[in-house]
Amino acid sequence: MSTLLLAAIVCMLLALTFYTIGVFAERRQGILLRWHAIVFWCGFIFDTTGTTIMSKLSGASFSFNLHGITGAVALFLMFFHACWATVILVKKDRSAQQTFHKFSILVWAIWLIPFVLGIFIGMGG
Repeated sequence: MSTLLLAAIVCMLLALTFYTIGVFAERRQGILLRWHAIVFWCGFIFDTTGTTIMSKLSGASFSFNLHGITGAVALFLMFFHACWATVILVKKDRSAQQTFHKFSILVWAIWLIPFVLGIFIGMGG
């Protein structure tokens, strides 16, 4: 296994770890806190890094297939999710802080689709 592939896998697993911890901690605590947003940003950064490395390894740019499309949607949603969390915290919108977890779970579930597809693609290749 190449060092680059190992780095990509580690980044994707860190993205999964950070994002899952952030989403479910926020849900459990019932309110969006600053550290949740930080963890969402960490998940996004690791996902973007892992995706970039995987793209370089495959030698391909964006592909219009199920993995490529769901992956692009997931990255966009993760970015939007982290931005929106940050805005809510900066504005100190208590009501939005208490309901944000509903959106978080949806984004996390959508993000899992390309993550799992990537595992199957990697196992087959």
